[in-house]
Amino acid sequence: MAAPMADSFTPGRHNPWLVALVVSIATFMEVLDTTIANVALRYISGGLGVGPDEAAWVVTTYLVANAIVLCASGWIATAIGRKTFFLICVATFTVTSILCGFAWSLQSLLVFRVLQGFAGGGMTPVAQSILASSFPPEKRGQAFALYGVAVVVAPVIGPTLGGWLSDNWSWHWCFLINGPVGVMSLISVYFLVDDPPEARKARAAQRRKGFDFDLVGFLLVAGFLGALEVCLDEGQRKDWFGSNLILMFATISATSLILFIPWELTRKKPLIDLKMLTGRHFGSCFLVMLATGAILIATTQIVPQMLQDSFGYTATWSGLALSPGGIVTAGMMVVAGRLSGVVPAKWLIIAGALIIAAGMYNSTNLNASLNFGWFVWQRVYIGIGLPLIFIAITNASYDGIAKDKTDQASAMINVARNTGGSIGVAIAQNVLMYREQFHQSRLIEHIVPSTPAYQQSLAQFTRFFESRGVGAVEAAKLAFAQINQTVQQQAALWGYIDVFVALGFVSLAAVPLALLMRSTKVGGEPGAA
Repeated sequence: MAAPMADSFTPGRHNPWLVALVVSIATFMEVLDTTIANVALRYISGGLGVGPDEAAWVVTTYLVANAIVLCASGWIATAIGRKTFFLICVATFTVTSILCGFAWSLQSLLVFRVLQGFAGGGMTPVAQSILASSFPPEKRGQAFALYGVAVVVAPVIGPTLGGWLSDNWSWHWCFLINGPVGVMSLISVYFLVDDPPEARKARAAQRRKGFDFDLVGFLLVAGFLGALEVCLDEGQRKDWFGSNLILMFATISATSLILFIPWELTRKKPLIDLKMLTGRHFGSCFLVMLATGAILIATTQIVPQMLQDSFGYTATWSGLALSPGGIVTAGMMVVAGRLSGVVPAKWLIIAGALIIAAGMYNSTNLNASLNFGWFVWQRVYIGIGLPLIFIAITNASYDGIAKDKTDQASAMINVARNTGGSIGVAIAQNVLMYREQFHQSRLIEHIVPSTPAYQQSLAQFTRFFESRGVGAVEAAKLAFAQINQTVQQQAALWGYIDVFVALGFVSLAAVPLALLMRSTKVGGEPGAA
């Protein structure tokens, strides 16, 4: 679960704003890594000699590892101290980032990326706790606003920075850039951050009680999420359940989940309080965040891939196509925050889901003649809708939750976002592969050499190449190749359209879920029982 938030305040030795800045820099680095590699996947794919769907593992493995460790971060932080745990996370994140930059194969990159995800997953909740204990209650809102800026700005900068580094240096620098930032953050945290008295007391009390960590529950949730991700990522290439490998991992995932449920329900101190998920309100919040994470991460990964593969954009320009939407997201965070004080959460979620679904529907107009501005506006739709859902879920998920369960609620919502993101990327890649093959086979059925339309197209392309000085025989070969390429490009575009349709249905699924939620008190304090 997440690290416990401080209920009391004891002034520290250092200026709390310096502490907030240091913590925010570390968090900025971690959040940046969820998007900076997305636009570099084409370079990673080419550099390591793997397909784009395999390169997508760079995104999903990080998110899965991040989600798994979130479940245990609170216990670890209490056991060894927030500062110590935060230092370990920052140091591990920095070292594994450098190792990612020097990875020699996809397998080595994925191993380092998993370790990086473990470290990153521990940083975010502990950073929130450090901020809460560094400021008096009346100033915590300002501190979290600074922290929120880092969380919102990082995904905006990530695609553009990652694209520029990939185009002008190499994809390795998307990870190596964390080296100097991590060292600076490590030194700053060591000298400026202290564990508050209440945290030291909690650590001493836990040590007196002995080792009470739910290790079995942790291993089961890791087995469930990890094996599920392997099935989703490898299923299409391995012919799903026609493969013994997929059958094995599906069995591991299902068995882990089946064992996990009764185990957690019978623990006095469960890793995840599953009883919270059975509640109509919180359960709906969890599922909505799962869907939201899927849309956020899947679109951030699939759009740059589409722009580079089908429209010839560089990594830099594909990142720039996402950035205006990120700026809109940052502005909408403020608007959504104000709206949450006057509009019930369920209606904000419905509005956000419908706006995103409208954007996904508009994406079905995808064609080869679209310009840069069209893709910018497509991202703006998502930038308007997502904050409405995020802010509403953040507030609504604490409604009716006892104060001693707020950390558990925070952890589970973060797990839903990251898990949803990894599942969303895997689903998008699978839909793209399957539907692209489907459309290509249907198009080929209609390309009959004896038809006038085919002969006309072949003649036009042949004349085009001949006008460029190519001989008649070679021009005919190039014309045939051009027709084949055109078919593949059209099949790919229709495949991407099907991905957007699928994500549109995911967004619409949030509407009935939101209707199941209680009408939360607007302007109330989250976490009130």
